Amino acid sequence: MKLRDWAFAVAGASAALLTYGCLYEANRLIVERRTLRLRGWKRSLSGFKIAFLSDFHLRGPYSMDLAKHAVALAIDEGPDMVVLGGDLVAYWRADSENALAAVLEPLILMDGNVVAVPGNREYRGGTPERLRAVLDVLNVRLLRNECWHHAGINWIGIDSANEHKADPIAALQGATDGAAIVLWHEPDMVDTLPFEADLMLSGHSHGGQFRFPGGLTPMHSVNGRKYLSGFFPDTKVPLYVTRGVGTTGPPSRFLCPPEVSILTLVTG
Repeated sequence: MKLRDWAFAVAGASAALLTYGCLYEANRLIVERRTLRLRGWKRSLSGFKIAFLSDFHLRGPYSMDLAKHAVALAIDEGPDMVVLGGDLVAYWRADSENALAAVLEPLILMDGNVVAVPGNREYRGGTPERLRAVLDVLNVRLLRNECWHHAGINWIGIDSANEHKADPIAALQGATDGAAIVLWHEPDMVDTLPFEADLMLSGHSHGGQFRFPGGLTPMHSVNGRKYLSGFFPDTKVPLYVTRGVGTTGPPSRFLCPPEVSILTLVTG
């Protein structure tokens, strides 16, 4: 086969993969139910259930439909807490607040048991404070380098490392003795945490978005390269990384479907 023929074959296969990933894989939302055994987790909190959603990347009707589906699936699981892990928007537009409100409105049913942190995307074309106007109405707590003691747990929310807004020490202020969960959008930052906690929750990596046999993942993000997806119990602080709901770059996935994470925390 001539080089030109090879080039046409590769281009055709790539186009077919992207089309398949856009029409099917990127919309094949999976509910990942995981039991995380945590050393030192309080027995009184054993069985605590978190619905973890991240990386909606809202930028049009298709992303809104998928995000609405993810929110509905999360609530249907009856979690004790919903966590929003950042990058709810792909970038700020004039109608972003309306889109966010339409997607997140059902979370009012959680009666204040929802917490959120910004990602790096909340700094594109605006600031995370644009989130606050929407989240406050829905009784969702936005944490930017601060701690919130709620439901017997210290929720330690750290701002985006990629945007140089992270201040873990400030985030720790006000924490009490007992259970602690860190919310930090960029997963690789777990290696830099200057304090102990029971668990860290992150998104950002999209699981690589395209995963090929042999573990090949050609797409990577800054501070989202080392820990792509799943549970890492032996990191400095036990870490769970979701594949997220939306996409970045091409609106396509391969062997890496979007995820609603349902995490049950038990004493291990």
